Amino acid sequence: MKRLSVWLLGMAGGLLLAAAAQAQDRPLKIGIVTLQMKSPYFIAMVRSLEAEAAKHKNVTVMVVDGGGDVAKVSSDIEDLLAKGVDGLIMNISPLEALPGPMAAIKKAGKPVVLVNRKLKGGEYDAWVGVDNYAIGMGVGEQIAKFMGGKGTLMMMRGGPEDNSTGNARRDGVLSKVSTTGIQVVVAPEFGKWGEDGGIRVMEDMLAKHKNINVVFCENDAMCLGAQKAISDAGRQKEISVFGFDGQKAAVEQIVKGTNYVATGQNSPDAISRIGFERLMALTAGKKVEKDTITPVVVITKENAASVTNPKSVF
Repeated sequence: MKRLSVWLLGMAGGLLLAAAAQAQDRPLKIGIVTLQMKSPYFIAMVRSLEAEAAKHKNVTVMVVDGGGDVAKVSSDIEDLLAKGVDGLIMNISPLEALPGPMAAIKKAGKPVVLVNRKLKGGEYDAWVGVDNYAIGMGVGEQIAKFMGGKGTLMMMRGGPEDNSTGNARRDGVLSKVSTTGIQVVVAPEFGKWGEDGGIRVMEDMLAKHKNINVVFCENDAMCLGAQKAISDAGRQKEISVFGFDGQKAAVEQIVKGTNYVATGQNSPDAISRIGFERLMALTAGKKVEKDTITPVVVITKENAASVTNPKSVF
């Protein structure tokens, strides 16, 4: 696990040097497109990209927030192209496809790097993200070991039903617990990826199920909410939680030895650094790796200090 962390940090450092070497003297305008700026992860992704751009005096960034509206995202991309951006970096999860805007970007001849979510279709120039299923498997292994192959596991989904990111995370966990004696209960309501949703769904499930031993949430924000609801019910000694993303607040709970046991790492800092380097290379006319997957890391109390950055935005 530590070796993976060293690899990732070393890779990120090397990429930063490469990005600096590839930075051009001419002014560059970079468009940063995000579906919404409500969740901590999405905010951290944008802030990390802005921080990378700030290291280059010739780079100006233009950030657009779709406010969760796909139509506005499309309009935002058209506006950025009209303003003559030299390239785009886009984090538009949970969208699966954006055919019109992607075609417009291609027609304009501008490079586009996707971070976090890979869209269907091959119109993009590069993508950087995680293997959600593989990390889910890693979290699932920790859950199965922690539970000793028995008890009741509750799963909280972010939604909607066809969200491939959440589904991959959930299915990865299930692949490791389905062959054990662990009983799985899936919350019927979606936590909608936020702490408030996590509280709401957990309160409802606590009222309906008296024998929950462990909770897995498809992201840390929901899990932090679930943890609060469990604590408010006085059941923190009975129910442990496992999350996904590696959010700083969740890692702090893990380090403290609370009932937050582990989370899967999905670092916006690392993804942003690599994604920004990819776009800088593309604007310099260089070829880059099309798909880049960051290493599988599961954060526990034992390795948190070696695999996380306490100065991270997220």
